[in-house]
Amino acid sequence: MRIAKNTVVSLSYVLKDNDGNLLDQSGADAPFTYLHGASNIIPGLENQLTGKQTGDALQVKVAPEDGYGVRDQELVRSVPRNLFDTDQIQPGMQFTAHSEHGHRLVTVIAVDGDNVTLDENHPLAGVTLNFDVQVLGVRSATNEEIDHGHVHGPEGHHH
Repeated sequence: MRIAKNTVVSLSYVLKDNDGNLLDQSGADAPFTYLHGASNIIPGLENQLTGKQTGDALQVKVAPEDGYGVRDQELVRSVPRNLFDTDQIQPGMQFTAHSEHGHRLVTVIAVDGDNVTLDENHPLAGVTLNFDVQVLGVRSATNEEIDHGHVHGPEGHHH
């Protein structure tokens, strides 16, 4: 079976940036599984996987525009320190924030007196992604998986 819309795909992969730094990986012992065509993975990788089948191996280079987006400096802003429930705020910390863009992961990039500079960009925004992918399995999605827009485990799915 080939990868197409409404198929469940299991992958092993290694993800690196252009400098060869390991960003993420998922081995055959704990594969990454997703519903193809449901926007569950970045578009640049999903597009390259369409038509592949079990056993196929490929290397995919994904530009930021087809990955986590380009960095947007307007998503870097300073907020008052008293908005936080803790005094222990340090660069590198991450929080979930509620903004006009919905729930977003924000990263503290600077703390200066009464101000905290936050970055709402995805941590991989602006990064070219290099995947080394092995397709481990492809199957038809169940009607429930298609309705819910994601893969369910062997015991089904409970809400």
